[in-house]
Amino acid sequence: MTHLPKFSAALLHPRYWLTWLGIGALWLMVQLPYPVIYRVGTSMGRLSMRLMKRRARIAYRNLELCFPDMSETERHQRVVKNFESVGMGLMETGMAWFWSDRRIARWTTVTGFEPLRELEAQKKGILLIGVHFLTLEMGARMFGLNWPGIGVYRPNDNPVLDLLQTWGRLRSNKDMLDRKDLKGMVRALKNGDVVWYAPDHDYGPRSSVFVPFFAVEQAATTTGTWMLAKMSKACVVPFVPRRRADGKGYELIMLPPECSPPLDDAETTAAWMNHVVEQCILMAPEQYMWLHRRFKTRPEGVPSRY
Repeated sequence: MTHLPKFSAALLHPRYWLTWLGIGALWLMVQLPYPVIYRVGTSMGRLSMRLMKRRARIAYRNLELCFPDMSETERHQRVVKNFESVGMGLMETGMAWFWSDRRIARWTTVTGFEPLRELEAQKKGILLIGVHFLTLEMGARMFGLNWPGIGVYRPNDNPVLDLLQTWGRLRSNKDMLDRKDLKGMVRALKNGDVVWYAPDHDYGPRSSVFVPFFAVEQAATTTGTWMLAKMSKACVVPFVPRRRADGKGYELIMLPPECSPPLDDAETTAAWMNHVVEQCILMAPEQYMWLHRRFKTRPEGVPSRY
């Protein structure tokens, strides 16, 4: 398994004091009652929209590309709600890291786990598809409380945040793997484990194919799903960690397992996977990470979308 970060005295160096201060402030905020956290988080998000103008433009552009028939008014409303989710995403990171199991469970309802138990009895590996919602950290914690699995992650450049991110996720999960550790993922899946995997971001031209995503005909999409499913024979199970619109907690929704995904070639699997990701996003579109430049990689000679 991956060599995970551990605490060392070097993390107390003055260069990290601001990080520790920010973490301390986040810890204090998430001790508040959830309705207060919700109001603070959404308010912070609306404020961040004024400060993160470049990211707001990216969100507008992504929505324009994916939903060309959406009206300007609706697009603006969607971006405002999306930034409210950005603010809540920060708070939810603190909640996922610092809340007790009991408090997480109190604010979570879970549906769709029964088919997964059947797969567990058959000792089938599960490739758990986690879309990049802004509830991502809460989703990992909520899922782990019900079924500890193995997370796939990119180590953070800040070693303090890397340590806390890993510690927080391991509070309710078994282990973590670097997203580049394909062999480790396949091994875990063959052993009947649950491996969390996110195939919906643009990771660059390497190991990617161009397939449709919403209204974008050529979206760079990772071939990782094809390789993992083909090599491990695991079942593919998408899930959606959705924040309730009434501010009363979260829903962890497991979608039906697919144990015979289309694996003819990388393009076929990627196109199918994008369609599944679309279905997940439409279950909570304002909570998706629209701030990411999803379409930055273009076929050679094709101009930038941004």
